[in-house]
Amino acid sequence: MTATDTRALLYKAGALTPDEAQALTRDALAACDDGELFLQFIASESFGFDDGRLKTADYSRDAGFGLRGVSGEMTGFAHANDISAGAIRRAGETLALLDPAKGKAAPPPPNTNRHLYTDASPLDALGFAEKVRLLETIDAAARARDPRVAQVSASLSGSWSVVEIVRADGFVAHDVRPLVRLNVSIVAEATGRRETGSFGIGGRWLYDRLFDPANWNRAIDMALEQALTNLESVAAPAGECTVLLGPGWPGVLLHEAVGHGLEGDFNRKGTSAFSGRIGERVGAPGVTVIDDGSLGAPDGDGGRRGSLSIDDEGTPTQENILIEDGILKGYIQDRLNARLMGVAPTGNGRRESYAHAPMPRMTNTFMRGGNDDPAELLSRVKNGIFAKSFGGGQVDIVSGKFVFGCTEAYKVENGKLGAPIKGATLIGDGPSVLTRVIGIGNDMELDEGIGICGKGGQSVPAGVGQPTLLVSGLTVGGTA
Repeated sequence: MTATDTRALLYKAGALTPDEAQALTRDALAACDDGELFLQFIASESFGFDDGRLKTADYSRDAGFGLRGVSGEMTGFAHANDISAGAIRRAGETLALLDPAKGKAAPPPPNTNRHLYTDASPLDALGFAEKVRLLETIDAAARARDPRVAQVSASLSGSWSVVEIVRADGFVAHDVRPLVRLNVSIVAEATGRRETGSFGIGGRWLYDRLFDPANWNRAIDMALEQALTNLESVAAPAGECTVLLGPGWPGVLLHEAVGHGLEGDFNRKGTSAFSGRIGERVGAPGVTVIDDGSLGAPDGDGGRRGSLSIDDEGTPTQENILIEDGILKGYIQDRLNARLMGVAPTGNGRRESYAHAPMPRMTNTFMRGGNDDPAELLSRVKNGIFAKSFGGGQVDIVSGKFVFGCTEAYKVENGKLGAPIKGATLIGDGPSVLTRVIGIGNDMELDEGIGICGKGGQSVPAGVGQPTLLVSGLTVGGTA
């Protein structure tokens, strides 16, 4: 679809025109430092196949606007699922409650013509029957893999969002965002014991990549391998030990334990463990942490899950070096916190939908690779664990303390992988875990495109990544 076609989903005769949107925004934000009118149309669908049958099939369409005015540290925000001049005018009355701005209006974001992903909708290219047939095929193939497969769950989801950002200074930005995801979960059973494995893949592209047999077969193989490995697992040890973290998805620990603490709002308010520490050493030499919302897929055919051509305030995304060679260089910023901290926005103003105000959020957050051979890092571990995959985790932003559960992990003894372990949790704090990195692999990987980040009641897609990391002195909470 062309930009004209997609804008027709936001502007309709008799409801709202582009000229009316600009005039209404200009009037509503006349006394504000900053703000915008955020228009959005979104179509989404999801299919859940479980226990040999289609259990859920959902489709939804929604459209609406969010009008935000910023004056000093104060924010006024109103939203509605009615894109019309009358609704926007009523929303503008909310902003009259703000104190008038005392400073000069914030300048607009820079313009960009960059497109990291297709404008096409993944929902339209294939029919309902084809999507269900894929899940049926995955279910049958997974059950045929191994007699120990007791249950298979597969899900397919996609969304297509059209957004337009209108500012009082005449700036207008437009973006069309596809997103797809496939997940496979397998329960394996043997000798009365059941264990689970899962694997997912996704990104800002169309469904065709998920329908490639090489990709969905790999999802089955990886989920089954994890489930069968966990069938052999023994109780996890407890205590402080050396931990080897695998590449790719284990970067979710970096995302939670460190990334959230580097977001601008927490640091402006002084509530992060990293507040006021720009220029200080916060990690071991060689530790470089980056947030980059401008990443495309390796083959150039679409963006990664956390990527955006522009953020939800209209700022182009970019590579942001947060920690370089262990030294804290900067924070992740939206427009409001950047202005109040006297720095430039970094393209990290994000919101879940038109019904939410933006805040500083991560996009694709990862640690750069080093020079160490992963096999050599393993050989250094005399008594510890290898954490290959993680499930859920929690972090306290103020202290940086985190707890993470491992979904696949192994004992390591005298430099050799031992038995898989069950029930292992990693306990530590973000600021100190980076200083305990004693080895950085040359195998940096990004995750497969399944991340969802939660903050302040909002969820957004995000990417993570890291190389193999050797960390000394982490506490392992086990079951033994």
